[in-house]
Amino acid sequence: MERYLGDEAATVAAGRALGQAAQGGAVMFLQGDLGAGKTTLSRGVLRAFGHSGAVKSPTYTLVEPYEFEPTPVYHFDLYRLGDPEELEYMGIRDYFTGQCVCLVEWPSRGEGYLPVADVVVTLTAKPPGRHLSVLAQTPRGQSLVDALVFEK
Repeated sequence: MERYLGDEAATVAAGRALGQAAQGGAVMFLQGDLGAGKTTLSRGVLRAFGHSGAVKSPTYTLVEPYEFEPTPVYHFDLYRLGDPEELEYMGIRDYFTGQCVCLVEWPSRGEGYLPVADVVVTLTAKPPGRHLSVLAQTPRGQSLVDALVFEK
């Protein structure tokens, strides 16, 4: 599934659509260059779960938990990860229960320690906006893609 997002509001709306489609849980890898809109998209996903506060990228803490019922959301940013093995020490496997949504920015930095993503979301700058690509990698991911409904 591909879509052009003309501005920040469209990126948040696309994230909200992803969040609504992932209410039962999903692992989403978020790919794109610095400034591509990964955290903005994450803000939209969190809005779908009812979060109205600020959303910052957890660059230094590696993970920011959002405890929603019944589906918690964990926002990871692995950009500053020195060694993927550090994920093992932080108990990374405890986050991927199948009953939560895990948003993982810079997933290549955790290769070998992360599960297979249900969907890979790629954002590419295409001024004045960005291009969104959502690729299903599992049956759960395909169900998520099939359930996507974007605002007009």
